[in-house]
Amino acid sequence: MKIICIGRNYADHIKEFDNGAPTEEPIYFLKPDTALLRNNDPFFIPSFSEQVDYETELVVKINRVGKCIEERFAHRYYDEVGLGIDFTARDIQRKAMAAGHPWEKAKGFDRSAAISPRFLSLSELGKSVEELRFEMTLNGELRQVGEPKNMIFSVDRIISHLSRYMTLRMGDYIFTGTPSGVGPVRKGDVLRASLEGEELLNFDIK
Repeated sequence: MKIICIGRNYADHIKEFDNGAPTEEPIYFLKPDTALLRNNDPFFIPSFSEQVDYETELVVKINRVGKCIEERFAHRYYDEVGLGIDFTARDIQRKAMAAGHPWEKAKGFDRSAAISPRFLSLSELGKSVEELRFEMTLNGELRQVGEPKNMIFSVDRIISHLSRYMTLRMGDYIFTGTPSGVGPVRKGDVLRASLEGEELLNFDIK
């Protein structure tokens, strides 16, 4: 099982971080399976970071093995979607990037990939991925709204691109990128996120 995360996939998020122009193809990084935070368990802020940010994302779960998938066939490789939080040790990431070093330790630390306990069937939702909408609140305040139709690279384009470089397997998770509204979490916060009105994430920050 792999956790594959797409970076810089919403133009408003790129602008929010003043990160230059969009890339010509999807960029991605991996998180280890030890990064998974399941079952709406609490997220404990790690002692090694002074700023951990949330990034709410639509997550696609791969349902079959695929390699070198053509974009027009990519829709056959998923039928359920959920939500995830890509927790990022932002202070560590900035230092690593400034030095030109890899920044896996800012992204791949234990329990840094919260995943919703439930995934929703696209057939039951009666919508395509592009028609979906998700929301995230922190302490009851709306912080992020995401609509996949606004992604720079569609889910099918992402799957096709990734499968050129690595075999996708059943159970792999693809975090498809975060919209604007990213910010830090603090002890005592409560994070909630819903997809098409269905609450999928609801956990405490400790």
